[in-house]
Amino acid sequence: MPRADCIMRHLPYFCRGQVVRGFGRGSKQLGIPTANFPEQVVDNLPADISTGIYYGWASVGSGDVHKMVVSIGWNPYYKNTKKSMETHIMHTFKEDFYGEILNVAIVGYLRPEKNFDSLESLISAIQGDIEEAKKRLELPEHLKIKEDNFFQVSKSKIMNGH
Repeated sequence: MPRADCIMRHLPYFCRGQVVRGFGRGSKQLGIPTANFPEQVVDNLPADISTGIYYGWASVGSGDVHKMVVSIGWNPYYKNTKKSMETHIMHTFKEDFYGEILNVAIVGYLRPEKNFDSLESLISAIQGDIEEAKKRLELPEHLKIKEDNFFQVSKSKIMNGH
């Protein structure tokens, strides 16, 4: 289990970057669409941030802020060789938004990443993560982050940090 102090000292964590094409699995294999950050954003994460499943808030461009879950890590089920950061926004978008700026505020940690013995068990775990994140994001200390100035600022630059 990751040490809580290695996780919490980095939260909330704010980052933004251009949405790039990922592995093409989120919508197709999992039925859970994800927006992927470029390597530059992933590489700029704090070196000691624990891999795993987090939750928080996200917006695309200057659009509305929605609840989200994000996987940071290696996706053991798929045996990735590159660390990735895949965000599932809890909102139905009419169309893809590749090339748009994704703004993310990570406010909490759900669980470490782990391997699964089947695609069904992976999908079930992700759905459970989504439901748990929806509940936790209703807490006042998390709701206030939704209104953070980070989501109001110019969307023209890529940044990481607090």
